[in-house]
Order: sequence, then structure tokens, then C-alpha cells
Amino acid sequence: MDRQALLAHAEQSIARGSKSFAAASRLFDRETRERVWLLYAWCRACDDLADAQDHGGALGDQVDAAARLATIRVRTDLAFAGEPTGDPAFDALGQLSRECDLTPAMAQDVIAGFALDADGWRPRTEADMLRYCYHVAGAVGVMMAAVMGVPASDEDTLDRACDLGLAFQLANIARDVAEDHAAGRCYLPSDWLDEAGITAETLMNPRHRPALAGIVRRLGALETRYAASARIGARRLKFRQRWAVLAAAGIYGAILREALRRGETAFDTRISTSSAAKLGFVLRGFVEALLPATNGGKPSLSRRELAALTTFG
Repeated sequence: MDRQALLAHAEQSIARGSKSFAAASRLFDRETRERVWLLYAWCRACDDLADAQDHGGALGDQVDAAARLATIRVRTDLAFAGEPTGDPAFDALGQLSRECDLTPAMAQDVIAGFALDADGWRPRTEADMLRYCYHVAGAVGVMMAAVMGVPASDEDTLDRACDLGLAFQLANIARDVAEDHAAGRCYLPSDWLDEAGITAETLMNPRHRPALAGIVRRLGALETRYAASARIGARRLKFRQRWAVLAAAGIYGAILREALRRGETAFDTRISTSSAAKLGFVLRGFVEALLPATNGGKPSLSRRELAALTTFG
């Protein structure tokens, strides 16, 4: 497939897979927007292969998870080698690797997150949870930064791009507690659950709702720190890039804010953001993007610290 055909496939993929991200991506300049779509197509395809899904939704049959993971690795390697993969989403990655400073190591960092799920891994500590978030979302943030032209030498901005991915994933974990539980998964640290007197098996028992709402508040405190760091890095991007990133940060942050507002009822129905609210965050992102770049601290466990954690608890 030529680039235009790959781009058409990628646009369809993002429209089906993430309305929030699709909306935010429209704020990018044309070149960045197209490259973001190509990257999204690969991420979406990997996620769907790993979980036996079709553009998200309910998990499919998890039998042969290892074989599906091997398929992801093989197709990704072919893409970086410039070979046809038989899958337009992986061919999109190959196209993107010829246009941007993406590396196989960046992609392997993302795939490592799928490997954890395939192994049935669960976090024991807060650092474990954050390391998982790093692989499944923070590493994607690094690839996004590369797509936007951030050089590999700009370690601090790459760290903050990773922090945005971490903030997004923390919001996802808060939103999907009940959905993950139904699928037999739990991304909340077992240490946190132990402190609250909860087990992964009894997580959704009504008597645990107050304690579970407290755990979501802990997620919210973490998300706030990572999102604040990411906003500093976003202001170093080109105007339309930082506008899109800041709008997306607002949209995803609203998911967690709504979970916090609902408290013990946050787990009854899936949280979503209305079109009107998305528009509000687009306008707010525009205003925020006009502000000058600032400096500031980062969370104690950011990209380089998390990457250095070679084992999980």
C-alpha cells in the first residue's frame, strides 16, 4: 500500500478506536496529524492483537496470547526493516520509521507492556504500576514526541512526553477498574489493596466501595503530578502541537476528575466525555498553549528512572 492508502486506513482506525484522540489530533498541523494517525494505527493494531479485540471493547479469547505477542514482534521487526508485513497498521509504522527518528528500541518498550499482560502479571507496588504505565503509555508518549520532531538528545522533553502517557494511563486505570475486574485483570497495586483490606477477587464487592474510592483518589494524586510535568514539556512544542497535546491532556484528565467526583458510584457505568466538554477543553488548550514555557520539577519516578527498573515486584 502506498502512503495515502496507509493514511486512509490509519484515519479510519483512529476514528473507530478513540474519538477523544481523533478530536485532539485535528488540532495538529497536517504533517504532524498524518504521522500521529500512522503511529496510532500501529498502537491500536498491537493492542487489538494482544487482547484479541477489534478496536478495543470487550476482551476476546485470551488463549494463544504468546503466539499473538510473537506476531506483534515479527511484524514490528519487518516494519523497521522496510519489509511488507501483510498488515497496513504495521506497514504504517514502517512508513513512519522512514520519516521520523523512531527506533526499534522505542517500539520494543511498548511491546513489553503487552508481554506483561500476556504473562498475567499484576503490580505489587506503586512502582510496579508506574512501570507498567510506562510500557503501555509512557513509551508511546516518547514515540509521539519523536513524531513531533523532539530530538533524542532532548532527554528532559522526552521525559515529560512520557509523563503525559503515564497520566493518561493512570486515568484509564481509574476509569476501567470495574471493566478490568470483569476481564480478570487488576492494575491496582496489591500493596494498596492490602492496606485497604481488599483482594483482587473481592474488589467490586459493594462493601469495599468507600475504600476503592480512596484508592482512586490516590491515582488522582499521581495523575496530577505527572500531568503537571507533561504540561511543562508540551509548551516546548510548536504551537499547534502543544495546543493538541494540551487539549488531549484536558480531555483525559477530565475522565479522572469525573471518577473522583462520583466517588463510590464511579464504578457503576463507564465514564466518557461529552462532545461539548471536548470542545471546552479544545478552547482551554488554545489559551493554555499561548502561555510561555516554564521550568519545574518532575515526579520522582519518570521515564529514565522507570526504565532503569529492570524487574517487577
